[in-house]
Amino acid sequence: MASDVVTLWDINIRHLPESPERRTIDNHSQQTNADLRELGAIASERFGEDVPGCETSRGFLLEAELAAEEIERIAHRLLADTVIETVDVTQIDRREVPANTITVLPKPGVMDPVAQSARQAIATLGIAVESVRTYRRYLFPANASAKLLEFVAPRVLANEAIEQVVFGELSAEHLALGSSYTFERVVVPISTMDDAALERLSREGQLFLNLTEMRAIRDHFVEQNREPTDIELETIAQTWSEHCSHKTLRGPYTYEGEPGEGGLLKDTVFKVTKDLDLDWCVSVFEDNAGIIRFDDDWNICFKVETHNHPSAIEPYGGANTGLGGVIRDILGTGQGAKPICNTDVFCFASPDYAYEDLPDGVIHPARVMRGVVSGVRDYGNRMGIPTVNGAVCFDERYLGNPLVFCGTVGLLPKERSFKSPKPGDLIVALGGRTGRDGIHGATFSSGELHTESESVSGGAVQIGNAITQKKLMDVLLVARDRDLFHAVTDCGAGGFSSAVGEMGETIGAHVTLDSASLKYEGLSYTEIWISEAQERMVLAVPSDNWGELRELCESEDVEALVLGTFEEGGQLLLTYQGETVGELSMKFLHDGRPNIVHHGKSSRTPPAPLEVPSDVKPGKALHGILGSLNVRSKEWIIRQYDFEVQGSSVVKPLVGESEDGPSDAAVIAPVPGSTKGVAVGCGINPRLADADCYAMAASVIDEAIRNIVAVGGDPDRCALLDNFCWGNTERPEVFGTICEAAFACRDIAKGYGTPFISGKDSLHNEFQTPDGPIVIPPTLLISAMAIVHDVRHAVTMDLKKNGNNLILVGLTRDELGGSHFNLVTGATGGTAPTVDTTVGRSIFEAVHRAIGEGMVRSCHDLSEGGLAVAVAEMAFAGELGAAIDLADVPTSEKMDAMTILFSESNTRFLLEVPQEKTDRLLKLFGDLPIAVIGQVTEAKELSVRGAGGEVLRESIAQLKQSWQQPLK
Repeated sequence: MASDVVTLWDINIRHLPESPERRTIDNHSQQTNADLRELGAIASERFGEDVPGCETSRGFLLEAELAAEEIERIAHRLLADTVIETVDVTQIDRREVPANTITVLPKPGVMDPVAQSARQAIATLGIAVESVRTYRRYLFPANASAKLLEFVAPRVLANEAIEQVVFGELSAEHLALGSSYTFERVVVPISTMDDAALERLSREGQLFLNLTEMRAIRDHFVEQNREPTDIELETIAQTWSEHCSHKTLRGPYTYEGEPGEGGLLKDTVFKVTKDLDLDWCVSVFEDNAGIIRFDDDWNICFKVETHNHPSAIEPYGGANTGLGGVIRDILGTGQGAKPICNTDVFCFASPDYAYEDLPDGVIHPARVMRGVVSGVRDYGNRMGIPTVNGAVCFDERYLGNPLVFCGTVGLLPKERSFKSPKPGDLIVALGGRTGRDGIHGATFSSGELHTESESVSGGAVQIGNAITQKKLMDVLLVARDRDLFHAVTDCGAGGFSSAVGEMGETIGAHVTLDSASLKYEGLSYTEIWISEAQERMVLAVPSDNWGELRELCESEDVEALVLGTFEEGGQLLLTYQGETVGELSMKFLHDGRPNIVHHGKSSRTPPAPLEVPSDVKPGKALHGILGSLNVRSKEWIIRQYDFEVQGSSVVKPLVGESEDGPSDAAVIAPVPGSTKGVAVGCGINPRLADADCYAMAASVIDEAIRNIVAVGGDPDRCALLDNFCWGNTERPEVFGTICEAAFACRDIAKGYGTPFISGKDSLHNEFQTPDGPIVIPPTLLISAMAIVHDVRHAVTMDLKKNGNNLILVGLTRDELGGSHFNLVTGATGGTAPTVDTTVGRSIFEAVHRAIGEGMVRSCHDLSEGGLAVAVAEMAFAGELGAAIDLADVPTSEKMDAMTILFSESNTRFLLEVPQEKTDRLLKLFGDLPIAVIGQVTEAKELSVRGAGGEVLRESIAQLKQSWQQPLK
């Protein structure tokens, strides 16, 4: 907190202008001024003046009683790169700032990781400072009006959910972090509340519980003959939230009037895994991540999380902590797994969306995309974990609710795959300190967004610090190997509330909240309990091991403290300053939530006939699909991620002659010295949901598996993860579509023998506007992980050699419903792709065997854009050409060349096979649909013949340009 006895120093750092001797680029300045220019038309219309450019700088605010020489030393030795930057050091009360200066800095209580690192670095110089804050500063021309600056600041310069905007001079008030807290036990008089009062309490308290649940809470405390405290209500709300309990998909339901046997997940993804009963599934739907057997010594675990609502409000922080959170899920699996790679999948509205059409409270999609990508990039890169696989989808319905999926794979000693806290174990908090970060994050994620969400729920956003988590990870894995704890879990949604509540569910726990280490003073006991401050884990530690664990943590500068003990009795007891502030029965907390029946109504209709505009040409359609948002190159994103760190990446996200072709999946070799590997891939195609949600779910499962198979993964050792992201499932027609998708998960997984081992759902992804809700399309992400028995046999999708045969595996059907061909050409109707698991399983096994026996030089699955896009991508990735004949393509019926080229039928691969190995490969496939359809050529063009002659002839270079240019 600011003090009257310390000096407030401003260290302002500006990028030097580029010169022949100094060829550096100020990226932040360039991006800021580009964003300002994009607002030009709107500003001119509203204010009658153009949006001017601005000068940018960054800086640090220090509270310290130090001589100017020491501040100069800090500035030049630590904080600035004096080769390309210039530094100006002043005291805040001894300078004048131009009126048209805007300073942006984190709001009090928002995590500032750069400031934390700076303070630690200053301490290494032997210099003590009271506090450090960072800022960004923008200087506009003197003739820019105040109204114009107030307009551009929240749209370009700052996110007011987490940042404060200061016009002109800064003062000490802008540095304040917290104030003293006077303890007062808060009791909520719920027993006399009627329905309206209960609903108001839920809404205004951001509990996000429905009326039935609020009544159950009231009745419980009436039976107890007492009123609840605020912390008890918050604990119940966290535990009962959709985010933590998945109550919609786990609760009772009906579909078309027929009741389910259990919850929807229990009847579908859980059931198929249980029925398959595969011995290599070690732990499924029990721990923080699903675990499968890797080899005799190691197991592999995988988890994919969503962080949608926080990313809609603060894209960088939401995505940053989304990845940080799923990494902690892996660290909290078993007794601690080592993260070995990350995945990410994003869903955005178009980055070209018109500014003037943005609803109030919505951040522009281009800014969302940049923030999300950089948030994931910074966390993974700084922790030294490679990001090896992912996807990006675009649809205007993601405008109010972008989707952010973050996944992590971990390596776990097989004897450390299970955990169990024991009565008498100490509850130890490890890692970062507790602040107001993410208050109500779990409950907030269970509601719908609206125009006021940014201001009402801004506290639900967290900011991560990857360096803190890296140190935490290193300590945790050493402590695991020393056998210093019985159990571990992460502080995710709900913070200590969920971590301790889940670990102590079967026994009980006593927590002394004033033992927690705080970032700043002023937090109430309830804020300490439900804070979602990042980089924290909770361990169950035998008391005899506490001393050794504490010394280990001190040696690595990781904070560790005892919060309480796990105790028998089935009670959760919370105390603060010696007084009981909360006491809840674990049984009521975890089993007391009333079940609410959800009703599903079918919306499936027969497909409309396909209608294609008469002027559609194959070449133009191919260029259009390659350049469309969903298919085009994502190299701009991929290149920002380090996918080589740890040295285990075998098949990388970009492959081919120039290392810029789109890989189907990733392959890593996680154990040094071993050639055994893991393939990681995914399937997602929300466009198909508009045609048929059952078909959509079936298709994305098929896509995830064939992506894995295409690089060498074993389909018989393949596990799946599901992530359902839907709108408001209270509406029967919406719940009906999620039922249909879940039924497909059950049916297709059973047919392919692929168990589900983990999952996560995110519902209520709607943004309320005065004109009605913006509802995301039903979106199912299927992630897949499979064993690669020998990574030396893994293959990539780029063509390798002139003269090799191109062999199409799988049956092409008249299935253009929901296709990218329809999207690009304006065609309508058509049948959505179907899945035949009987034939499909045989195809997967045959392709896997052919790859394992070294017959296949390259392999690419057919997905968005069908055969035409697949062969084009293989050709320009390998910088070779291809000639194919559609007359030889295996089809279900007679169909025209356009349909054969662009059908998105499932379970199809295009293989490159040497001439001398072709007969043996065809014999291996037997009666399965397969045919040689062409050859690899030296001529760098794609030529396609049909029954009537040449259908298409396109330059490979021009096709690649269409694919690469849009996001270049």
